[in-house]
Amino acid sequence: MTEKQPIHVIGGGLAGTEAAWQIARNGVPAILHEMRPERQSPAHHTGELAELVCSNSFGAKATDKAAGLLHEELRRLGSIIISKADEHQVPAGGALAVDRAVFSRDLTETLASHPLIELRRGEVREIPPEGIAVLTSGPLTSYDLAEDLRRFTGMEYLSFFDAASPIVVGESINYDIVFRASRYDKGEAAYLNCPMAREQYLDFWRALCYAEQAELKEFERETAKFFEACLPIEEMAKRGEDTMRYGPLKPVGLADQRTGFRPYAVVQLRQEDKAGQLWNMVGFQTNLRWGEQKRVFRMIPGLENAEFVRMGVMHRNTFINSPELLYPTLQFKNRPTLLAAGQLVGTEGYTAAAAGGWLAGTNAARLALGLEPVSLPATGMMGALFAFISSAEPKHFQPMPPNFGILPALPHLIRNKQQRYEGYRDRALADLEEWRAGVAGVPVAG
Repeated sequence: MTEKQPIHVIGGGLAGTEAAWQIARNGVPAILHEMRPERQSPAHHTGELAELVCSNSFGAKATDKAAGLLHEELRRLGSIIISKADEHQVPAGGALAVDRAVFSRDLTETLASHPLIELRRGEVREIPPEGIAVLTSGPLTSYDLAEDLRRFTGMEYLSFFDAASPIVVGESINYDIVFRASRYDKGEAAYLNCPMAREQYLDFWRALCYAEQAELKEFERETAKFFEACLPIEEMAKRGEDTMRYGPLKPVGLADQRTGFRPYAVVQLRQEDKAGQLWNMVGFQTNLRWGEQKRVFRMIPGLENAEFVRMGVMHRNTFINSPELLYPTLQFKNRPTLLAAGQLVGTEGYTAAAAGGWLAGTNAARLALGLEPVSLPATGMMGALFAFISSAEPKHFQPMPPNFGILPALPHLIRNKQQRYEGYRDRALADLEEWRAGVAGVPVAG
């Protein structure tokens, strides 16, 4: 097997890391190209593989939630990303969140030590002209490679903006005001909650609406389009007085058990590391100037003296028009030996990137082994996601996160939402097991 030509994987993010691992699991050598740390992106800070640049959360753990179902599908298929996320998780209520530094470091060491994986540092400026390759260069693809991809596809990119939330030092939080709880007291009390009375909220909302934003470059202003799942908090505030209270500042299901106070609005903080030293401001993606972030966010009760170890940042993301370019197998239609995965293809979120890496890596290996590429059952979250991005209306194509809305309807109408989601889950996992049993050459967990 090691005499086979290696498969080139371009980009060492979540999708590329997963793809390279799956290629090697199938007994095929892989060269994983990562330009960092020789050349950094606007959003990354380290040279580690699978660095998490926004939140440290992979979403809800429960399998009757879209993200949790995707986690479980990947576990059953032997995903390295989900395996390491499980290993390095930190308390986050019902979410799968990780110690991001340990998580990425472990993945880097694990892949670098694999005998069939070569980790090659340095920028790739063009798509390999021949052989099998997987493009996982991400939403911040370097200029030269992006230009080569544009020439290859014969079309321009679509663009949107992604934003990261600030991170606060735990010791700087006022615990006399902030209380620990999870919404509706479900699971462990893993979130820190900053309670706001009505007047406090209104003062904060007004300040946020008029705070000064960082200036976008001219080319970014021309193409700026926000993805709803990562909407900057100031943009949300400008949509109306109560918009944030129906979004990340929703107070429902939260009360300070020490006093019985039920807040008008709540800012939640999620644990970033196992030691509980760092806390992420949930839903506070932002493009405010750093000085403005400190001024306005310190108006939040409990954060009056907050020390920020990372300010919120915003950066441009790009994605290809996958409905015109890709099959559900993640192969390019005009060159089936070239595959793509991750945010570049229009899936949204960490787990979706890992899922794309799994499929693209698996199919790249199958091509090298002379096997037919596979597509996943459309009744599962993975299969539905890739079916969507390869068949959506190209004119209005936008990034898609995992969600039950893309799954085929159940045979019988179930009005109760919880029971309906459980039905989706049960069907998805049953169909995945049946599919896996009927497809030769697909490694499983373990």
